[in-house]
Amino acid sequence: MLYNPRDQRSLSFMAHPPPPPLLNRELGTLAFNRRVLAQALDSAIPPLERLRYVCIVASNLDEFFETRVAQLQDVLEHEPVALTPDGLTVAEALQRIADEAHALVAEHYRVLDKAIYPLLEQQGIAFLGSGQWTPRQRRWAQDYFEREVLPVLTPIGLDPAHPFPKVLNKSLNFAVMLQGSDAFGRHVDLGIIQAPRALPRVLAVPRQLLGEGGKRHSFMLLSSLMHAFAGHLFPGLKVLGVHQFRVTRNSELFVDDDAITNLRTALQGELRARHYGDAVRLEVASACPQPLLERLMRENGLQPRDCFRADGPVNLARLDSVIDMVQEDGLSYPPHLPAPIPGWPGAEPELFDRIRDSDILLHHPYDSFAPVVDLVRTAARDPQVLAIKQTIYRAGQTSELMEALIEASRNGKEVTVILELMARLDEETNINWAARLEAEGAHVVYGVVGFKCHAKMLLVVRRERSGRRGERLRRYVHLGTGNYHMRTARMYTDFGLLTADEAICADVNQVFLEITGSSHFAPLRRLWQSPFSLLDNLLKAIRHEARLARAGKRARIWARVNALVEPTVIQELYRASRAGVEIRLLVRGPCMLRPGVPGLSETIRVRSVIGRFLEHSRVFCFHNDGAEDVWISSADWMERNLFRRVEIAAPILDPAAKAKVLREGLRVHWELPGNAWDMDAAGNWRRARGWRQGRGSHQALIDSRARPA
Repeated sequence: MLYNPRDQRSLSFMAHPPPPPLLNRELGTLAFNRRVLAQALDSAIPPLERLRYVCIVASNLDEFFETRVAQLQDVLEHEPVALTPDGLTVAEALQRIADEAHALVAEHYRVLDKAIYPLLEQQGIAFLGSGQWTPRQRRWAQDYFEREVLPVLTPIGLDPAHPFPKVLNKSLNFAVMLQGSDAFGRHVDLGIIQAPRALPRVLAVPRQLLGEGGKRHSFMLLSSLMHAFAGHLFPGLKVLGVHQFRVTRNSELFVDDDAITNLRTALQGELRARHYGDAVRLEVASACPQPLLERLMRENGLQPRDCFRADGPVNLARLDSVIDMVQEDGLSYPPHLPAPIPGWPGAEPELFDRIRDSDILLHHPYDSFAPVVDLVRTAARDPQVLAIKQTIYRAGQTSELMEALIEASRNGKEVTVILELMARLDEETNINWAARLEAEGAHVVYGVVGFKCHAKMLLVVRRERSGRRGERLRRYVHLGTGNYHMRTARMYTDFGLLTADEAICADVNQVFLEITGSSHFAPLRRLWQSPFSLLDNLLKAIRHEARLARAGKRARIWARVNALVEPTVIQELYRASRAGVEIRLLVRGPCMLRPGVPGLSETIRVRSVIGRFLEHSRVFCFHNDGAEDVWISSADWMERNLFRRVEIAAPILDPAAKAKVLREGLRVHWELPGNAWDMDAAGNWRRARGWRQGRGSHQALIDSRARPA
């Protein structure tokens, strides 16, 4: 979040004395990626999983430049006097970000070259550069290039009729330095080749070509083939050098809230433009000559700080395909099968009785996601179910859950889906699901223009017999911290609540009415909802703990979020700390709060957990004089979640469910530091005291499902 010092409306607290020191959000994001990269050096982690962490960092950096750096560059162009919340000018912030990003990228490639490649070679896995090919391997590579690669390439020799092309966002490209004249007598010194995304970036060498040496798996990169055979695309010209490069572009979508008449149509137009947004980063091969580098920067309107030399492939994220191509015991994590819920009836109508008897708390990926799918599938087929309402932020290209919603609509149920078309990088997938749902007669609502619908809500309305009262309508609800996405439910840690609590169900129904029916906000009985009541209630709960502390009572706030960057919340946490409240924060990614500062945040500890699974849950716990108020939420403590999104926080009321959230969502990460990092007041992260390789909270929770609790 940025503010202009001349615009006092930008941040609410600017009308008050200057805020306590805040850390830089973007530097915090880069620090998070350093922690992820450190996993690649952990000898207790299987070799291919260590490669996966290298790939994750590459993917994370892509999104970081596409969004965060792109936003700052846009602000610098239009509001050069703007400041970041930590008090830097945008130009200063961009320079610090560039300095740290360059250091991180250099370390990224060092880890790959000095640690991961040698480790994989020890396991019989090799990446062969063109200089390492045997004659038989070279013949195979040339044959593959001529059959599978060359026919789909379009080389562009640059001359006045062929200016420098605007390459696709994050595409793999090659600048070929040439000498000579073409068939028309034109002097050509540079050619550009863009590798289509359909071409695999990693090729498995046939086993019969591996020969001696103990290598069970050998791979060639597409870039190696291009370096070896690019001359085939420019016959008659002399190839002086082949240098791979990649341009990252601003991928933010702009939809004019005032001018929009059809969000889906407007968004489809923006998606086409996304591939050609303004350039924000240039990656080039380390051997790229300086004159060529300068031309690439000039053609893309970039400065030296935006250019990153890659000591290896420029698209490291694509190396993750190797993980699926090598299936050997001991090289990846042992398969993890989420545990079923004891006594769960499966996709049978009896599941409604089970939910009605008591709340069910699911902790993914330790607990199976199947009960959520079972609920929708059963509702689709149960003649007593009249309506299903659900929010969808990310669902994936294939989804049993979405197919169940389509089946429900075919079966005559009243199906309403609030499908967020503006879910970053999933817009096209969501548009496709919207078309399929509408074709089957479902009501599809595209959220609220200007407010992303990020809440995770599922509501089922069922007609049931109720003793002497005869039949009545009863509602069942699922609320979650994560997306209704089958694949990520096995990779991300998230909580989900299945309940028939009448007050919660009524609140969920009210939120659906607000979104679909454009009704006014009405106070909710149980839930907190942004952008209306979530922040206010959160601040009230923090202040209440501060009052208890000042009254000499025990006061405690434990929370778990993906990011803590909202200044108002940070301000209130500082005040609570000064009052003596014990505050423990699990923050996976960027944290702008400074913990442990004397007189400001002495009672605050901040920890980040990085491990086998992506920490994704949002959990808030307030001691409340022993009552232990526990909430799960779809919202991080970020400005966008609290002000510009539809989000939900739900109380955990069932004692057993509450105990499970406290035990598995909070305490275990402080008791088992094996995959934890602690932050100091300067924003530096260090391994938590008592850290030991391979001993962490994720494995402990996996083990807990293997034996009775």
